[in-house]
Amino acid sequence: MLGIDDKIAAMSSGEAFLIVAAVAMLLGLRHATDPDHLTAVSTLIAGDDERGAERAGRLGLSWGLGHATTLFAFGLPIVLFDSYLPERVQQGAEFAIGLVIMALALRLLARWRAGRLHAHHHSHGETAHRHLHAHPADASRHDHGHPEGPGRSPLQAYGIGLVHGMGGSAGVGILLLAAIPDHVEGVVALLLFALCTAVSMAIASTTFGYALSRGPVLRGFATAAPVLGAMSLAFGAWYALGALDAVPYYF
Repeated sequence: MLGIDDKIAAMSSGEAFLIVAAVAMLLGLRHATDPDHLTAVSTLIAGDDERGAERAGRLGLSWGLGHATTLFAFGLPIVLFDSYLPERVQQGAEFAIGLVIMALALRLLARWRAGRLHAHHHSHGETAHRHLHAHPADASRHDHGHPEGPGRSPLQAYGIGLVHGMGGSAGVGILLLAAIPDHVEGVVALLLFALCTAVSMAIASTTFGYALSRGPVLRGFATAAPVLGAMSLAFGAWYALGALDAVPYYF
């Protein structure tokens, strides 16, 4: 992203493993700030039935662990054998990421269009709070069971992360291989990188979930939701077309 990874990777020109490990961790912690990651995570959290820092953190961590799993799996052959994914496979993975972002955006727009997002007070046990809530299709019911929707359980978020982690694995391997000649150190650094991507995505989603649960943001979310959905949909379409070289692509 804008050469930031290159600058961080250049810090590992020393041979000390601690430096290599620190660089891998920095690369991982920065990874969540890529536009495609921010778009996917923000739309994932915004379309959830229950909004709050804790809930968002769980979904973000699950998403990040899925991302880390495939990132490590596809990065390992690069580190050990200098073996990259075929260009067509890499292109297909990037295209799939665009489709995932579009699917998340469409779900958010559909929920907003159906009028299923609103804010109100209610209690969980002895704790009263105000949050956004999705009504069931039967408007006569107003229960608070908060059922899981598609892509909204930790396991489903993990699956979305698995798809997203396939994209960009070659670039990650190049950055690590450029600074790590030793295979053992390379594998450890790759693992640290993958784990720190999960941590960074959990932090990003927790922050977003916390912001959505605050009064001013919460009250205006029903108005902002279609804007976020439309922007995410447009970004996902551009990302998918960019993977096919149909439009300029910057990732």
